[in-house]
Amino acid sequence: MSWIKTVPFDEATGRLRKLYERVTGPDNNVDNIMMVHSLRPHSMEGHMAIYKNVLHHSGNQIPKWFLEVLGVWVSSLNRCGYCVEHHFNGLQRLLGDTARGNAIRAAIEVGRPEDAPLDARQVAAMEYARQLTEAPADLVEGDVVKLRDVGWDDGEILEINQVCAYFSYANRTVLGLGCSTDGDVLGLSPNNSDNPQDWGHK
Repeated sequence: MSWIKTVPFDEATGRLRKLYERVTGPDNNVDNIMMVHSLRPHSMEGHMAIYKNVLHHSGNQIPKWFLEVLGVWVSSLNRCGYCVEHHFNGLQRLLGDTARGNAIRAAIEVGRPEDAPLDARQVAAMEYARQLTEAPADLVEGDVVKLRDVGWDDGEILEINQVCAYFSYANRTVLGLGCSTDGDVLGLSPNNSDNPQDWGHK
């Protein structure tokens, strides 16, 4: 499951047990990306708080399915198969259009978001995400201006930035610790976006 020791749900006690109970899915399943934090529960708490507020919060204006597209794209650029599989499954569930989702993934896999069934604003966001992931120090103010020019407002640009930044963090957590999808239920997420404290995966 990972290259470091983890504590399974049934053996968890104290603060770790309480955190596990907050993030569980069906049959007390805890995603391996969360379980990999089990030796330092405070880092799991920090990870989950960022994830929930960046990707699953009702204060976001960008549709959640497109935030998931950005997550799959960034994860693909970082070659993080774990996050690609989890969040592509979540994307498909949110989008409700299997053919369109598959076409988006096909474009991502060949590195050509312009070929995906996305509008010009979304393609521009994908290009910004590529730059932020692959060469963040090369970004200039003009790259944000390009997003404004196609219709994103500054709050939405912040959402795009934060989702991309979060996924690079998550990808490095997974890749650096050898986290696998073994035993995970793919595509679950904390769906109660109105309550930042509700981390349950459904």
